[in-house]
Amino acid sequence: MNYQDINAATIDRWIKEEDWEWGRAISHEEYIKALNGEWDVKLTPVKFVPHEWFGDFKGKKLLGLASGGGQQIPIFTALGAECTVLDYSDEQLASEKMVAEREKYKVNIVKADMTKALPFEDESFDIIFHPVSNCYIESVEPVFKECHRILKKGGILLCGLDTIINYVLDENEEKIVFSMPFNPLKNEEHKEFLKKMDCGYQFSHNLSEQLGGQLKAGFILTNIEDDTDGEGRLHEMNIPTFIMTRAIK
Repeated sequence: MNYQDINAATIDRWIKEEDWEWGRAISHEEYIKALNGEWDVKLTPVKFVPHEWFGDFKGKKLLGLASGGGQQIPIFTALGAECTVLDYSDEQLASEKMVAEREKYKVNIVKADMTKALPFEDESFDIIFHPVSNCYIESVEPVFKECHRILKKGGILLCGLDTIINYVLDENEEKIVFSMPFNPLKNEEHKEFLKKMDCGYQFSHNLSEQLGGQLKAGFILTNIEDDTDGEGRLHEMNIPTFIMTRAIK
């Protein structure tokens, strides 16, 4: 198995065995609230995405990129968007199907590996919603290039992104122990740490990759917000370890 398949299998297991937070589908009651205009979604662990980052959803074609799980896509559908969700986890996609069938709406469900060319035509979408997930892939710049290709002119890219702070510290978040970049495919110490923590294969990406990668792809960054992990020592000390970004084509 390549690392992408290992990560998909790991996430499937987290959902089935550990009630993983990012694999819990929204309830019927939450869906009804969204239909009535009461809603919030996250790109990163704690903060909600400002509603003004989206604009009007009605009639917009929206891609949830590595955004399976039945959490955000049902809300976007309730708000009037025509939604497609791409993920590489069978369990995440099963949750999308379950919610769509429960609430009786249509969603285009695509199983694909985002490290490959995305299976969509040029200028297919108005909005791409990409929560924290590119920490599971070795190279992020190709993903931003593909996002630019499949977005319409004036389209919006919304991303949740790790910072390298998540990868320099020990398991208790007390000491700096790892050199950067963090890459378990090239560093056995990194690989063993992830195995011990049951984290699949994860990779650090600095701001040159995360923000610079969007700019190189042709995007214009319009908004950036910091966020914390939601738990642990760094969160308690209010040290941001994530960012969410808004960019336009």
